[in-house]
Amino acid sequence: MPNFTLPRPARLTRTHKVSAALVATAGCAAALVATAAPSGAETTAAHAPAAVKPVSANGLPMTAKDRADDGKQARAVASSVAAGLKGTAAEKQNHAAEQTANRSVERKALVAPKAAPKAPKAPKATPKRYANNLDGWIRESLDIMKAKGIPGSYEGLHRNIMRESSGNPNAVNDWDINAINGVPSKGLLQVIQPTFDAYHVAGTPHKLTDPIANITAAANYAADRYGSIDNVDSAY
Repeated sequence: MPNFTLPRPARLTRTHKVSAALVATAGCAAALVATAAPSGAETTAAHAPAAVKPVSANGLPMTAKDRADDGKQARAVASSVAAGLKGTAAEKQNHAAEQTANRSVERKALVAPKAAPKAPKAPKATPKRYANNLDGWIRESLDIMKAKGIPGSYEGLHRNIMRESSGNPNAVNDWDINAINGVPSKGLLQVIQPTFDAYHVAGTPHKLTDPIANITAAANYAADRYGSIDNVDSAY
C-alpha cells in the first residue's frame, strides 16, 4: 500500500467563527423580510388607519351637546387650575413680602438707634456778691430797683445817704417833728416806719434799719413823690 498522510483539518479561529455567524444572521433576516413584506397596494389598503369617532362615557357616539358639556367642563377645570396657580403665586408674593418686612424689622432691631447728644447743661448762675459796706449796699439796692422798675442812680442815692445819715445804717433822728410825734426817722435815708411799711420793696427784709430794705423803700417813696431819688436835694 502506498504510504500517504491525510490532510489535517483546518482550525477555525475566533475571528472566522464570528464572521460566519454574522453571515448566517444576515441571510435569515433577508429571508424574513422578503417573506413578510406585502406589496405596496396591499400595504396601503390593509394598514390604512381607520377614522376614530369620539364616544361618550356610555360608549355611544358623542352628540353636539356632549361635546359642548365636555368643553364647559374642560374650561371649568382650566379656570380652577388657573385660579389655583394665581392663588399660589399670590401666596408666594405675600410670603416674600412678609419675609422682606421681617428682615427689615430685624435689621432695625439689630442696629441700635444712636442716642441724641445730650444738650450741655446750662451753668448755674452764680449769685452776685456785694461788699458789706456802703458801696455794696448801694449797688445791691440799684440792682433790685432796676428789676422792680424803680428809678435812681448811684450818685443820687449816695448823695442823699451822706446828707441824711453819713452812711450809718443805725442812725436815728430823735429831735425832729417825727421824733416828737413818736415815729423817729431811722436808717441810711432816715425813713419813718409808716412810710417804710407803705413803700417796702418785696424781696428785701421787712426791717426799717436793714441797709438794702431802707434804701429801696426810700427810693420807691421818692420815685412816687418826686419822680426819682435823684431829684431830692434836701429833707423829703
